[in-house]
Amino acid sequence: MLLKKDVVIKGSDQRDILIDMTFSEADNQPVVLFCHGYKGFKDWGAWHLIAEAFAEAGYCFVKFNFSHNGGTKEQPIDFPDLTAFGNDNFSKQLYDLDHVIHWIGDHFSSNENIDDKNLSVIGHSRGGGVVIIKASEDKRIKHVITWASISDIKSRFPQGDELEKWKNAGVYYVKNGRTKQQMPHFYQFYEDFLQHQDRLNIKNAVQNIDQPLLFIHGSKDPTVKVDEAYQLKEWQPEAKLEIIDKADHVFNTKHPWHEDKLPAEATALVQKSIEFLSDK
Repeated sequence: MLLKKDVVIKGSDQRDILIDMTFSEADNQPVVLFCHGYKGFKDWGAWHLIAEAFAEAGYCFVKFNFSHNGGTKEQPIDFPDLTAFGNDNFSKQLYDLDHVIHWIGDHFSSNENIDDKNLSVIGHSRGGGVVIIKASEDKRIKHVITWASISDIKSRFPQGDELEKWKNAGVYYVKNGRTKQQMPHFYQFYEDFLQHQDRLNIKNAVQNIDQPLLFIHGSKDPTVKVDEAYQLKEWQPEAKLEIIDKADHVFNTKHPWHEDKLPAEATALVQKSIEFLSDK
């Protein structure tokens, strides 16, 4: 029987981090911690089915919302708090991830069913860049998996004249195609990057990872091109690379996801990830 538990802890700027865990009653369940990407949230699409698949394979699957992802405790799906969204940055996400890792150690320290010392991280899209950076500096993380990860942060920001316009205006907006919201990005986002760009260099981070590392990417990803996966692999030849044929950025799932099973591409994503974690 699978069990689910929801928890709320405080993250960056004392904002709420919503966490849920899916696990079984089996012994020695390693922990897999999932980080969502840009405009993402833990309850998006088919993530719940993926969590269940990992739990059925013997893992405690933990997923959470970054503190400034735009959701709230009362409304965790979609983005009611656009001010928080606009004030998000990579430093805050790294702080949140560190805080959740600490919480996992405290929360499961006396639970004989959960092996909190065997912690792996998975990051999707921009979350892939975040877990690469975190794993390069945190040896509590034993395995690293990215799903459709970005390979560079700086290129995601406006460039040239658009960057200057952003600086002068203090904000630029990106339309959310699903919710139709104009989502703000305050200039502090770029200022934080400039202040911490040595730390936020994915190339340097991935070259400094010595934990087992797996990159998974879809061959038909229109959002983060598959070339970025090959770039990550070039920077870290010891890593394993898996390309899933015909998979898009979310491995052919969508939000909302009303089916009770995963599509073939997402099933392959889960299988390849679990095989990697199980390979001792």
